[in-house]
Amino acid sequence: MKATPIYLDYNATTPCDPRVVEAMLPYFTQHFGNAASADHVYGWQSREAVTDARLQVAELIGASPKQIIFTSGATESINLALKGLAENSPGGHIISCQTEHKAVLDTLTYLEMRGCDVTLLEVDTDGALSPAALEAAIRPNTIAIALMYANNETGVIHPVPEFAAIARRHDIPFLCDATQAVGKIPVNVTSDGPDLMAFSAHKIYGPKGIGALYIRSKRQLLQPLLHGGAHEGGLRSGTLNTPGIIGFGKAAELCQAELSDEQQRLGMLRDQLEAALLGQLPGVVINGKGSRLPQVSNVLLPHPDVEHLLLSLSAHLAVSRGSACANLVQQPSHVLKAMGLSVEQAAQAVRISLGRFTTATEVQQAAQRLVQAIATPVV
Repeated sequence: MKATPIYLDYNATTPCDPRVVEAMLPYFTQHFGNAASADHVYGWQSREAVTDARLQVAELIGASPKQIIFTSGATESINLALKGLAENSPGGHIISCQTEHKAVLDTLTYLEMRGCDVTLLEVDTDGALSPAALEAAIRPNTIAIALMYANNETGVIHPVPEFAAIARRHDIPFLCDATQAVGKIPVNVTSDGPDLMAFSAHKIYGPKGIGALYIRSKRQLLQPLLHGGAHEGGLRSGTLNTPGIIGFGKAAELCQAELSDEQQRLGMLRDQLEAALLGQLPGVVINGKGSRLPQVSNVLLPHPDVEHLLLSLSAHLAVSRGSACANLVQQPSHVLKAMGLSVEQAAQAVRISLGRFTTATEVQQAAQRLVQAIATPVV
């Protein structure tokens, strides 16, 4: 029987936890009613389950259930937030960062073509963004600030409470893409302070195709992207994905219960992996120092052809060279280039991300595979 490759690409997506699947299954066959059906028990059952799941998702981030809007994922949440804010203030100025996820950057490109002015702030060589640079970029016509919580490629964590405080002082809505942070480190919208926050279930061992947008207050009156039924408080029409929402809720509940232990365990495994590579491979560089997510390591490897290296190891290891949400034709990471790496250096980087089902043995084996493959001369 062919061995399954060790999966170390949890930042791209996580497997559904079996406990999440178990919670979802009845809502495909037994409790299949439309949550918007108000006249019979099938609809009532689904609506009650959605209400419970909304509470579970809200509790994971310290929010109220009424502040949670379900979407198809963080990308839709980001589009709903940014396009909604821009539509309320045509031609306004939006501040973001060069290392944001493409869901933010591509949406901003779209808005630029429709009259918005966009400022993309620079980061330093460690991927850090200065709060002072953010405040200096604010203009009288700034209508939104969009900055991520933690970077999907390097794991670098931004000082979100400081960003939120700056936004609040200037009365500017602050959107935070927290897709990689929620469920991995403590995230609390009350103490962190964003006005809007996007995240997805499939990054926290839930199903794909379901996400959420947190909206602090109705002051952020957004315009819906979809029309046709005024679901989700009028902001997101369409029949609710009840099984997906149930799975999202269960995944959120599990993350909340296990977060502290997992954060510590994955941080230890990540450190062991990095120590093994740094100790055995001269020339290895860890991209992104300082405050990082516990489960991710972006490593510059001393190898002339990392793409070929990963393909040669694909029967044994599943790691990536960058974001899974980029074009299928892999380009050097825009994140690493923004941090000052050359195109050649960025092409040598791999992202190794661990997760709930990663074992210490797998981390040890992965390090050994990489060391052996790089240390073996190419004939």
